Amino acid sequence: MLFLAHTAVVTGNVTIATGVNIWYGCVVRGDVAPVYLGTNVNLQDGVIVHCDYGFPQVIEPGVVVGHAAVLHGVRVGADTLVGIGAKLLTGTDVGPECVIAAGAVLPPGLVVPPRSVVMGVPGRVVRAATAEEVARTRTLSARYQEMARRYAAGEFPPLTLPGGSR
Repeated sequence: MLFLAHTAVVTGNVTIATGVNIWYGCVVRGDVAPVYLGTNVNLQDGVIVHCDYGFPQVIEPGVVVGHAAVLHGVRVGADTLVGIGAKLLTGTDVGPECVIAAGAVLPPGLVVPPRSVVMGVPGRVVRAATAEEVARTRTLSARYQEMARRYAAGEFPPLTLPGGSR
């Protein structure tokens, strides 16, 4: 199942695997290079996904991207959590099972080893991710899968004000 909120914009060369959920106000642009969203990727409200000319953006399976984050790198590894408002700049390559802290700014070209926690501005690897943190990312992914199913089933219709406006 795919959930694409009605205010999300997906354009260009974008490949979307099963179980992807793209929430309100997201923009995914595959206009200058391809974008690939792996199985069960979760892009929360206001996320922007783009890339540089000739450098595809790959978001591997199970990635959870928090509200208002910007992904402009080349890869986000499987089962990684990108925190609210984080920014992954041109050419960043994040390994699997990482935690990118809310508000972190990963500088251009940063390579993040698997199972790393990145914090700060500029973002730096501060320690290894724990098994509990990786499990939490998987739990968040499952919760958003269920939420997407409920939205797709019509459980949360948009508010309509008297007179028919929103």
